Amino acid sequence: MNSISIDCIIFGFNNGVLEALLVKHAIGDSKGEWGLPGGIINKGESIDAAAQRTLRELTGLENIFLEQLKAFGDPKRIPTNRVITIGYYALINREEYDVKAGLTVSEAKWYKINSIPNLIYDHNEILDFGLKKLQTRILNAPIGFNLLPEKFTLLQLMHLYEEILGKELDKSNFRRKILKMKLLVALDEKQQDVSHRAAKLYQFDSDIYEKLSQKGFNFEI
Repeated sequence: MNSISIDCIIFGFNNGVLEALLVKHAIGDSKGEWGLPGGIINKGESIDAAAQRTLRELTGLENIFLEQLKAFGDPKRIPTNRVITIGYYALINREEYDVKAGLTVSEAKWYKINSIPNLIYDHNEILDFGLKKLQTRILNAPIGFNLLPEKFTLLQLMHLYEEILGKELDKSNFRRKILKMKLLVALDEKQQDVSHRAAKLYQFDSDIYEKLSQKGFNFEI
């Protein structure tokens, strides 16, 4: 199974900024270089199981939202060997996870999407592909809520969409369209310990979330 690997893009959202988790290799030809968390599939192991195990071993992340991207199979993607890799992307709320380097990496670090360094092999290409996939998916499935805390403001949600899509949105238009979907539950709570006027908090409706996740929707903004 040494000719098939897994590489995962971990997206996080922190202080209004979209980030990706990278790891610094501690061994091998790529020692000291940055790349996406990844590894070889074990014999008798499913691809999805390999992705979850790889993230757990390299970063300590477990039981997170993962979606498969595609296979990357350029014959020259790794100079020393022919390896086909299956790309995945994950979305996590950073507040809920303690990321730590493990096994064959010396460091795990969050990088802003617009400040990604040169990565090993074709990992920059995989990351770019994953971002484009996320930009498409967030407009037809409510997966972006995996990046937010349980309770959030409409402004936080809008900033999330702006970061992922890479464009500025009209505040009133966004508010009207997102509330029209009936996906959010307005809470009788407001932000705490903020220097500005406290905004109303929302959370997603789990039943509507499941329905929209299955059938999809068209969120044109």
